[in-house]
Amino acid sequence: MSKFDDCVATYEAEMKKLGVKYDADLLRAVAKGCGPSIYNKDASKVSSGDKEELARVKNNFIMKKLGIKDEKKADAAIAKVVDVFGSSNRNKYRAMFYYMLVEEFGKEKMYK
Repeated sequence: MSKFDDCVATYEAEMKKLGVKYDADLLRAVAKGCGPSIYNKDASKVSSGDKEELARVKNNFIMKKLGIKDEKKADAAIAKVVDVFGSSNRNKYRAMFYYMLVEEFGKEKMYK
């Protein structure tokens, strides 16, 4: 199995642990879109306790990549995803976080 497949298998296992239903093809596409960051221990996760990190997610992913302009909706979506993970969960994998944001905003077609 490739490194990429190993990462995706980890995300799938975490999604199951959280009880989140997911589209495996979409999860793979979002993970691929994250690029090499998924292989770096620090960059592969989102720190929900770091306000600068969450601002980067909002600005670079939600607003630029997904094209969402409403900051209140962006902040609410981030809060919702953090709630799904649980604030104390240290395994907030970036690919999973972004996957949930893609679904939250109905932007799945961007990854088809």
